[in-house]
Amino acid sequence: MAPSRVISAPDVSNIYEVPMSLASEGLEEQLLELLHLEAPPRNLSRWLNMLETLEHPQGEVRIGVVGKYVQLEDAYKSLREALVHGGLANRQRVVIEWIEAEDIGSPEEAERLLRHVDGILVPGGFGKRGIQGMVHAITYAREKKVPFFGICLGMQCATIEYARQVSKLDRADSTEFDPSTPNRVIYKLRELLGVDEMGGTMRLGAWPCKLEPNSFAEKAYGALEISERHRHRYEFNCDYEKALTAAGFRITGRTPDGVYVEIVEVPDHPWFLGCQFHPEFKSKPLAPHPLFTAFIRASVEHRQHRLSHASEAPTPEIRSHVGDAALEPPRASAASY
Repeated sequence: MAPSRVISAPDVSNIYEVPMSLASEGLEEQLLELLHLEAPPRNLSRWLNMLETLEHPQGEVRIGVVGKYVQLEDAYKSLREALVHGGLANRQRVVIEWIEAEDIGSPEEAERLLRHVDGILVPGGFGKRGIQGMVHAITYAREKKVPFFGICLGMQCATIEYARQVSKLDRADSTEFDPSTPNRVIYKLRELLGVDEMGGTMRLGAWPCKLEPNSFAEKAYGALEISERHRHRYEFNCDYEKALTAAGFRITGRTPDGVYVEIVEVPDHPWFLGCQFHPEFKSKPLAPHPLFTAFIRASVEHRQHRLSHASEAPTPEIRSHVGDAALEPPRASAASY
């Protein structure tokens, strides 16, 4: 083998430097030659600009992620990177606070664990464990006007929280968590009613969605029609739409046929949005997802407002189940990219 065919894969400071490392080794020239292909001169200026922003942000913002798998951070790998991308779009370093949902056993615990964060995100998941902690976190975000982003399960918990706390629907819940609830604001997908076995019972893949004008979602996307990827078994029960919207809840995204609710919002709030789909699956470093970009922007604004009104008292010690973690791309070898 010719020496020119040997490509080094040294360790780099973060995974987004891997393409630059491989480019410096001449990998693309070798591939083009072996495949007898022609290509215009490479232009990596956009990638270099992205790396410059990553290494030298204009500020930082702290996001509290309230989940049930926080001891295994790789369970939220796509989410973690999408938050990095949202930070890049706003020239901010995103710092994540992993918070175990089961550690939030009361409104007082929610305030203790979340009062120092600039935005709160409740991600996807399955099962009953940790749900009450997520609901407490959402109540805190809604009442204290902290930017909130709920994804899949997070959107369902936001609906449950609003139904209980604002619409005053007794024991409002999802049938996933309480099959006997008198107010089934979240229930199993219509076409799956009666299907109890796990397996091929999920709503998967890309689905179109129409957005309401002048909503958080429409302002983020800059469009009225979108398409997003799904992975869930339960949905918003439209029988409760009137009771919830009469109390101020807003449905801002639906499938074109009007059957499925995709996005819910609380308008009387700086930024409060829950989506049934998984926007993190489509985010890229050079094309951050619009919802993550908007969420981080709102969190930066909240941070600026919070700090400008902060007293001179010492900052309280920050603790959580996992502890602080800078949300930076992980150290990686080029071979692992």
